[in-house]
Amino acid sequence: MAGFSTAVTGLKASTTMLDVAGNNIANSSTVGFKSSRTEFGDIYATAVVGAGSANVAGSGVTVTDIAQDFKAGTIEFTNNNLDLAINGSGFFQLDDGQGGVTYTRAGAFELNKDGYIVSKNGKFLQGYGLDADGNRLPIGNMAVTEKESPPKATENIDLSFNIDARDDASKLLQSYDKDEPGSFTYTTTMRTFDSLGNEHTIKFNLREQSPERNVYGFDNTATTLSGVDITGAPLPGDPAIDPNNLPQWAVDLADADPRIDVTSVRYDPAVAPPGAALTFELKAWATDSGDVVVTDGTNSVPNLLTGPDNYRAANEVWSYDIGSVTAPASGVITIGGVEIDIENAGDAGVIGRRIAEFEPQILEANPNIESVQLDTNSTPPSIKVTFKAIEGDVNNTDLDLVQVNDLTGFDFGGAAAGAGPQTVDPAVIAQGDNSYQGYYRTYAYLNGEEQLDLGKLTDPGEAKGTEPGPILLSFNPTNGLLRGVNIQEDGDFFSAGSAVPSITISGADPANPGTKIELDMSGTTQFASSSIVKSQLQDGYTKGDLIGVTFAGTGEMIASFSNGQNQALGVVAIASFENQSGLQPNGDTEWSATLTSGDAVMNPPGTGLNGTLRSAALESSNVDLSAELVKLIEGQRNFQANSKTLETLNAVTQSILQI
Repeated sequence: MAGFSTAVTGLKASTTMLDVAGNNIANSSTVGFKSSRTEFGDIYATAVVGAGSANVAGSGVTVTDIAQDFKAGTIEFTNNNLDLAINGSGFFQLDDGQGGVTYTRAGAFELNKDGYIVSKNGKFLQGYGLDADGNRLPIGNMAVTEKESPPKATENIDLSFNIDARDDASKLLQSYDKDEPGSFTYTTTMRTFDSLGNEHTIKFNLREQSPERNVYGFDNTATTLSGVDITGAPLPGDPAIDPNNLPQWAVDLADADPRIDVTSVRYDPAVAPPGAALTFELKAWATDSGDVVVTDGTNSVPNLLTGPDNYRAANEVWSYDIGSVTAPASGVITIGGVEIDIENAGDAGVIGRRIAEFEPQILEANPNIESVQLDTNSTPPSIKVTFKAIEGDVNNTDLDLVQVNDLTGFDFGGAAAGAGPQTVDPAVIAQGDNSYQGYYRTYAYLNGEEQLDLGKLTDPGEAKGTEPGPILLSFNPTNGLLRGVNIQEDGDFFSAGSAVPSITISGADPANPGTKIELDMSGTTQFASSSIVKSQLQDGYTKGDLIGVTFAGTGEMIASFSNGQNQALGVVAIASFENQSGLQPNGDTEWSATLTSGDAVMNPPGTGLNGTLRSAALESSNVDLSAELVKLIEGQRNFQANSKTLETLNAVTQSILQI
């Protein structure tokens, strides 16, 4: 009877089913395990020619395949960054170091003594190395190759701040002192690093330009100013230089040193020592901008003016002389539309004080005037009308600021006594200059002591290049936006919205004098609000030690160091197959490629069909215990039924033998 053999195949198939279910249950907690199922096929003996299929009883059952289910298991998170899980399709590639390559979903990795990332059985995880520029290298063993992060010198600083436009520059101390807060408007400090990793600071002091101009005086031997021969400058009594028709020496001087107001260059007999001493002024925006070079043609000539004499207000001042009083004075003087009656004045002082009493009315009627004062130190005494510095140059012959009528016993501003109504021109005009607005002299110090080179050009007439010293920042006084960096001359601006030129800082790295730092001050403003740092960032750091490794979703292996730096060391490679069901199980939840599966296609996580990577996570077994327990019952039932077949066939055989 063939039934005995048929029953035996059923017993064997049921046993295999029980074995597969038992294996699944045994591996229900194995990381990365994929459950299997038993697939069966019936057996028919080869039919003779001409026999109908209905005449074939069948020869039993066979196990056609033990197929694996590659659906993903549940991802569970851990506290180990080297635990990896693939969220999607794909396999980790492992190399045993002897040419054997396998694939796994079990991502419980660790570092070996040489820094390589290995599986629990010592096989090397495969991935792409990275070169210095971050380009991927050929696939190889992944390793933590960097145990420390070398120091990096600061090379770029981004600094943005707001400086309060309401601060009054006229209240600053006359002389700048880096350690005296009253001598600068705003200060801030940034941390930097040198090429050996030593930490330093750069202190920035900003001093707003005051409404004043530098005044220089040199003895009568001075012949060369900023390298230009100025022996053609006006002598005492000569007419002032016409700004609309400059002589050639003035044109050359303006080109050589744009800080100098060439219209102020003259020989002034009032400056000691006796004789025609050379005097000139720096423009308001150039105040404190450094020395000027004055020589007698061979040797440098020292500045005669020091202290308070070295400065004058940038306000425009019109001076009107009060002539000597020969009789009780009377008349009408009109200043800015305000009439002032002069009656029975006995001397120039009385006349001047009478005019000064009307200052409040004059100021109310003329908002551009700052003061109307009697100057008794001049000879003769004079009335000085001072315009607000913000008005700049208000010299206008059509202004008709002062008029006189019916003067008796004295003259005023050159208008003789007894003259009828007439307009009086000032005897002296100190020209106004509002170019100081929005300018800040910027200083930088290494560790609060050594002054740094910010790109200040060497003084005109000297060797080209830069030197330690302050540079000028300029803000647009109408909108508070930064408009000029390292200004060399008034009007050297960039347009709003364009790129802000960087400042090159030299000498801030004591370990390597060749280091240059690029300072970007984009976003810096001068608004009427509190002075604050809006942002600051620098790219230097000290030496750091490895503190951990983690992985990005796209596979990058990132090393973290104690200095706060991160470095990508490689990219995990993920394998995919045309037919993953054709993979051959190798044990240890590993598979190897076969002709049926096809060769592995390697790509980073998250590309193509590959899933993304999860760090500090493991993929659990995909075994469904409930289903497996049901399969045990089914296998047991099938085994018992096939046993019953054998028992029945044996009884029939016994009956036949007893006939």
